[in-house]
Amino acid sequence: MKKIAIIQEAPSVLNKTETILKAVDIINEVSAKGAQLIVFPEAYIPGYPAWIWRLRPGGDWGNSELLHGRLLNNAIDLSSNDLQPLQQAAKENQVTIVCGLNERDSANSQGTLYNSVVTIDAHGALVNHHRKLMPTNPERMVWGFGDGHGLNVIDTPVGRIGSLICWENYMPLARYALYAQGIEIYIAPTYDSGEAWLGTMQHIAREAKCWVLSCGVALERTDLPDDFPDLDTLYPSDEAWINPGDSTVISPSGEVIAGPMSNTKGHLMVDIDVDLATKSKRALDVAGHYARPDVFTLEVNKSRQSPVKFTNGR
Repeated sequence: MKKIAIIQEAPSVLNKTETILKAVDIINEVSAKGAQLIVFPEAYIPGYPAWIWRLRPGGDWGNSELLHGRLLNNAIDLSSNDLQPLQQAAKENQVTIVCGLNERDSANSQGTLYNSVVTIDAHGALVNHHRKLMPTNPERMVWGFGDGHGLNVIDTPVGRIGSLICWENYMPLARYALYAQGIEIYIAPTYDSGEAWLGTMQHIAREAKCWVLSCGVALERTDLPDDFPDLDTLYPSDEAWINPGDSTVISPSGEVIAGPMSNTKGHLMVDIDVDLATKSKRALDVAGHYARPDVFTLEVNKSRQSPVKFTNGR
């Protein structure tokens, strides 16, 4: 049995330093309780930009620009030592960490943000980095399009793990790219919630015959900073919860083992039998004996996005 912990806590919104310190405290807490795999929500550092679902694309440009500037300045630069505290916590506690974050492009323009998820192993090494392939609806005003270089399943002491972010989980080919690598623990950091999302997670568990960990964003109005632009208009004072979380753990049979954890903060800690992800494939293995490779093939481009190249002075 392996012990996993899904963290459903709000970040220090728009403050990466405080959010990372909070994450380290959480890692230390759940590690002391025996957690071996610790999962944080979508865009946890420094918070999911929930305001994009309420701002008008044109009329609210001023507030959007203010918020985007703060998000940009508090996004993670993977070429820096921003994540060193998390890496050190992983090493000291001998745990694997999966964490969603806003990533600032350091290789090219410096101005593009990505919705990313990173995996840090028990030695403190960054072993996978995935950028959300397709930002959803107004998310495209915040994040650039990711690529396939992070569509990987990673061997860890807990099992073979991989991640897709929020509505990427509705992309059948992206899912299959992970199934085909023998995934045992499928991790879905997400802002989505509710019965429809839970049904999707159960379908994926049954389809892939793997464990599914859905880690949701729990956010209250009181989590927003006092100087949040136009706070009372965007989030009226009588609105307590902005997003409920609904984190859950689902077995390879599609059974809900823990959660959904709704309108509350804390963590789900569950012991899972990872071997079930292999044993359950006896009847259905969509990447194995059920695959029909003579009929279907999937090619995944795992190259990184290339910098823009200029020639002839242009």
